[in-house]
Amino acid sequence: MDIEEFFESMPFAQLLGVEITEVDDGHAEGYIEMREELSWNADRVMAHGGVTFTLADTVGGAALVSRVDQPVPTIDMRIDYLAAGTGDLRAEADVVRLGGDVGTVDVDVYATTDDTLIATARGVYKTG
Repeated sequence: MDIEEFFESMPFAQLLGVEITEVDDGHAEGYIEMREELSWNADRVMAHGGVTFTLADTVGGAALVSRVDQPVPTIDMRIDYLAAGTGDLRAEADVVRLGGDVGTVDVDVYATTDDTLIATARGVYKTG
């Protein structure tokens, strides 16, 4: 399975502009360029929580796909927002457990301007 092609053809990820930039054996990284229409604040461009969540979920899924070579629907995801995302965002994800039916991935989301950690997430995905 061509992981980058799979995620590049995902309509919702395309709509938001999510890019998978690196995928390798249980690790993935991705990026989203912030723009006004993704903001929750009319006075200052600040990532809406749904944008941050989608980036974490998509990059987390890519990390797991790199291990199982098939699509992995999200079962559950928990996210903690730690700071406002005031610029472009990048995410790093690592598989922490891969079972026969489910896999677990940890994801950190950073502001690219100063590497501030803006969110941490744990996703659970169906693998079998």
